[in-house]
Amino acid sequence: MTDTTDRAALEPAAAPRTPRAGARRGRPGYDQDEIVRVATDLFTRHGYEATSIGMLASELGLTKSAIYHHVASKEALLRIPLDRALHALEQSLEAGRPPHVPDNATAGQRVEAVVHATALALIEELPSVTLLLRLRGNTPLEREAMERRRAFDREVTALVEACAADGELADGINPRIATRLLFGMINSITEWYRPGGPLDADAVADLVVAMAMHGLRGR
Repeated sequence: MTDTTDRAALEPAAAPRTPRAGARRGRPGYDQDEIVRVATDLFTRHGYEATSIGMLASELGLTKSAIYHHVASKEALLRIPLDRALHALEQSLEAGRPPHVPDNATAGQRVEAVVHATALALIEELPSVTLLLRLRGNTPLEREAMERRRAFDREVTALVEACAADGELADGINPRIATRLLFGMINSITEWYRPGGPLDADAVADLVVAMAMHGLRGR
């Protein structure tokens, strides 16, 4: 929240470009979360490098100084959604570990739990994960985020390889390729899922698990 002095910084810029339809004007009471939400959308649509603070200010109907009142830099605006996305994905790995699964859970049961949690994490952080998946790796921060994502991928691959070692994969399935295909299916959710649609997050996650485990086990 801002005090009376701070609110003055939130006046719209003089003669700004017309903001997108539905954008609030005047004294909208924007907080950091709202600014990050709009910035995430712009980064996703235009790319991080092509998006300027000026573009964000125009979209919001604010001055640049009003934006810098809430965040230190454009890089800080990128880091926030990327950290949200990566934290959600990294936390989904915990679903495959005790106490979330029994100590004697099979590798297949652990994969099933992680797949379900990953699908939920993607839906719950849909804008942030969509941005993560569209990074181009042109800046150190983007490359850092992409490396954290690859580390997550490697942990899931290790689980699928454990399934193969335990005889839980169908004959002829390459664990590394299977993991890539699995992520392809999960990541595609960003292209079509919309909150409020006919399927809620749990239903989508259940469907992903059913299809993935049926394919991996061949039954």
